[in-house]
Amino acid sequence: MASDGDKSRTAILRWLSDLTPTERKSMVACFGGWTLDAFDAQVFSFVIPTLLAIWGISKGQAGLLAASTLVISAFGGWGAGAIGDRIGRVRVLQVTIVWYTLFTFLSGFAQNFEQLFICRALQGFGFGGEWSAGAVLIGEVIRDRYRGRAVGFVQSGWAIGWGAAALIYTFLFTMVPEALAWRIMFWLGLAPALLVIWIRRNVQESDIYKSRHPNSPIISQVFSVLKPPYLTLTLRVSMMIAGAQAGIYTISTWLPTYLKTVRGLSVENAGSFLLLHIFCALLGYIWGSYMADSVGRKWTFVIAAIGSAFLILLYMLAPLSNTAVFLLGGPLGFVVYSMFAPMGSYLTELYPTQVRGCGQGFCYNAGRAAGALFPALTGFLSERLGLGAAIAVFGVAAYGVMLLALLMLPETVGRPLDTIQSPALS
Repeated sequence: MASDGDKSRTAILRWLSDLTPTERKSMVACFGGWTLDAFDAQVFSFVIPTLLAIWGISKGQAGLLAASTLVISAFGGWGAGAIGDRIGRVRVLQVTIVWYTLFTFLSGFAQNFEQLFICRALQGFGFGGEWSAGAVLIGEVIRDRYRGRAVGFVQSGWAIGWGAAALIYTFLFTMVPEALAWRIMFWLGLAPALLVIWIRRNVQESDIYKSRHPNSPIISQVFSVLKPPYLTLTLRVSMMIAGAQAGIYTISTWLPTYLKTVRGLSVENAGSFLLLHIFCALLGYIWGSYMADSVGRKWTFVIAAIGSAFLILLYMLAPLSNTAVFLLGGPLGFVVYSMFAPMGSYLTELYPTQVRGCGQGFCYNAGRAAGALFPALTGFLSERLGLGAAIAVFGVAAYGVMLLALLMLPETVGRPLDTIQSPALS
């Protein structure tokens, strides 16, 4: 006889068995793309300490390398979203996966700061474009009842990819000399391109996309969400996402360096700290996906933003032992990442089908580009205040921006996509 715990878990996951084959295949494709995207993106955060030592670059330059990918990703995501509105989400998803894996691979051959800067910037086009195509695809394919959970589960792939990067980092940097290990990390980024073969055979466009009737030139499509009636909504959503992205990239970019250079941890201990943080991030994604469907997208954002600001202050400024920092890394990862679970479904429900790709692509990636300034500024400020204090300052400021924007945005939970004709601001 099944226990109460088994029955509870079965009930929680029952919706997965209720998905149609089309919904499941699309979910697998987007989950895989986002997981491997995260692996390629997070590799850089692990090799920062090595580049600081081997190339003698400053923390400010390291911040610029991180920012280059994020800033360029805004243009990649915006363009990919607009093109996806015209030629299809699935085709754009395939192209962007190949693009970001190629330039991650080429980063492993860089011989100096300038070469790596170019490779990281070019990787950003695919990095931003993959999210735009995948988030719109899964948001349109999954029915209204399960959209928040399904998109949230897809977002949880970020924690899986990040965790894989942490495990490989820990293994490589204990078995291989640092001067070679960091290059191998980048070379492994080519593997996700194999996912494209599976996508080509198994994933198709959503029915709602197939029924649209595009009639505008591509240039007009690109700028469609930057003029009435969408402009006000686009600016507010971009501001909200900028706060969320600024907070997360400040933490994820600098946390490995903080643990190694400020806390004095070895590669093995830093890896253990990060694995707990990442595992709890995975739980946070899952929790946020259910919260998005139960209490709504906005309340999930608000709870996560307030909790994140508080925990960052505690983590970086309180006089904690390494053991306490280790334990606190779990709740920090849980709360900080839970806010991204409703992000894709929320944006899907704000824009009509004919501009959905452009709207999601622009807002998410414009927010990412604006947020990219924070890890760069953190690197420069750390040279005066120290790394922990700099992370705390910009982390709290980021979530303040997010909360301010949320005051001006509507709730969308349960909104059928075929009823969206114009943006709703209240």
